[in-house]
Amino acid sequence: MATTGAATNGRPSVGRAAELVRFATAGSVDDGKSTLIGRLLYDTKSIFEDQLEHVARTSLQRGDGYVNLALLTDGLRAEREQGITIDVAYRYFQTPRRKFIIADTPGHPQYTRNMVTGASTADLALILIDARNGVVEQSRRHAFIASLLRIPHLVVCVNKMDLVAFDQEAFERICSHFSGWAAKLEVTDVTFIPISALHGDNVVERSARMPWYEGSSLLYHLEHVHVASDRNLVDARFPVQWVVRPMSDEYHDYRGYAGQVASGVFRVGDEVVVLPSGIETRIAGIDTYDGPLEEAFPPLSVSLRLDDDLDVSRGDMIARPQNRPIEARDVDAMVCWMSERPLQPRGRYRVKHTTRTVLAKADELRYRIDVNTLHRHEDADGLSLNEIGRLRLRLSSPLFVDEYRRNRTTGSFILIDESTNDTVGAGMVL
Repeated sequence: MATTGAATNGRPSVGRAAELVRFATAGSVDDGKSTLIGRLLYDTKSIFEDQLEHVARTSLQRGDGYVNLALLTDGLRAEREQGITIDVAYRYFQTPRRKFIIADTPGHPQYTRNMVTGASTADLALILIDARNGVVEQSRRHAFIASLLRIPHLVVCVNKMDLVAFDQEAFERICSHFSGWAAKLEVTDVTFIPISALHGDNVVERSARMPWYEGSSLLYHLEHVHVASDRNLVDARFPVQWVVRPMSDEYHDYRGYAGQVASGVFRVGDEVVVLPSGIETRIAGIDTYDGPLEEAFPPLSVSLRLDDDLDVSRGDMIARPQNRPIEARDVDAMVCWMSERPLQPRGRYRVKHTTRTVLAKADELRYRIDVNTLHRHEDADGLSLNEIGRLRLRLSSPLFVDEYRRNRTTGSFILIDESTNDTVGAGMVL
């Protein structure tokens, strides 16, 4: 994405060539997620001829009887053998209007943790439901996770409409059932689209076989859903990732602080505060590889220069003096457990939050959530793989956080096992 173009009134310029949209697919096993992505890639001419030839040859060897577009995303040998998605497969395609990054996430309950990973940065979640089976456990599970991750837009694609004779009543029955479930969640924007990924109905073009459907095709919706306002451009947050000191003759006096703007807008001349020291100063300049900017906004990666020569290091955060994040030594969070080793009560972990890492103790598990019924099990004594619960952490030194509902970047963290260095949990600050 181009980094040129200034922001106007706190908003990125509309003069850029194409806007980037990230979306994640989810749903139960064999609902057709990989086929849908393959169809999008094929119909938008986003695959090479040799890729298509390889898929056609593999489809023939497997005896599929048709060109199996799911093979474009099922890249692991185990995925092709079992016909399921195991890992998160990222794919890219572009239309004249937008650029897209797709995270094809697993549908099998065993790989729910991979779905959390793939959807954590998504602007939109695309949930597939088999028209023959209706809303099943994994449909509810993935809708709950999407709401937990504060994905602002949800698109429910009722797939395989060709197998129910493109029946309007079957589609409306599923819409009603899912809407009843979504009403229990914090989901504000839900769109329903009946499709056949295998045949391309309502994927890129409107289908003549469903004249009763008056909405747009999936691609049209993806191209026009409004995502720019979803970014937090109010709370200025800049986690420092690296101190830039070139030590060359030409730049021997240069000192910049590199990182990615987490939220808000930073302008040259703005008053800022460096945390945890609390020292206030001003922004002297904003530098990028392509040259200086007058202002920076998410998700730009820039180097900030400050008026004063301060002691700033990796893990510090630059914010506004009158709009600071919460300085927290105790954190309440919803945690998705991602390890086969269960959460240990009073266990010790490392917490990585933006660019800062601290030690933490699992102080109290408030409750575990049944993702199918949303019931809270307050007598839970731990979390197992793929389970979700509310956890209180006590930190060795403070973190500078925001509520996840307000800021998905500064409101999230990961838990790391000290002994294995494995990522064992993903948390969202309450």
